Amino acid sequence: MKDYDPSHNPAHVQRVVALALRILKFEQSRAERSKGVYDELTVHLAALLHDISDRKYLPENSESGSSSFSIPADKLVEHILLTHGADAALAHRVQTIVSHVSYTTERKDPERVRRLIEEEGYPELAVVQDADRLDALGAVGIGRCFTFLGAKGRTMLKEGERWEMDNAIRHFGEKLETLEGMMKTGTGREMARVRTERLGEFRRWWEEEMEEVSSSRT
Repeated sequence: MKDYDPSHNPAHVQRVVALALRILKFEQSRAERSKGVYDELTVHLAALLHDISDRKYLPENSESGSSSFSIPADKLVEHILLTHGADAALAHRVQTIVSHVSYTTERKDPERVRRLIEEEGYPELAVVQDADRLDALGAVGIGRCFTFLGAKGRTMLKEGERWEMDNAIRHFGEKLETLEGMMKTGTGREMARVRTERLGEFRRWWEEEMEEVSSSRT
């Protein structure tokens, strides 16, 4: 990932790892019943590897989600862990979590994500999801949104759409400001509330400054 644009580079990964471990710490301290629910190694590895084979960065000629390593995208994390000595159960567990972290995956099948967390024994997915989504909010999230627009925005335009900075502001409403309601942990919700307020404040500043420009043209 070292050659990815700054919105999804190793610095993003490091922030998500730090946020995941912070959420884990607070969730474990919230109540006695939370102790032993989460496996810290699973959280750490899933946070570290959560963007491997991100569909936004797969080669354009990749087929069926295959990566440039000739390993299916949905098996690459498992392959990496097995290659580096992880046991099969841990590798499969981390792969399952990584495969269900993304916003797009959850929107396609929210019930599947709910079952994994609440019924099938993958509570770590909640922690890693919240950490990744927190990095899309607040001041850092604003920076990442504009960075991604500059790096990939032209290739993701809808028909007839122009490549403008306003596309990033539209993304606030379409996705980023909805993330608070998708948080799974109490800690994640509390942190998301603060960061979402920062998004809203920035959007108000943006609209105010754009209105000033529009008014001066009339």
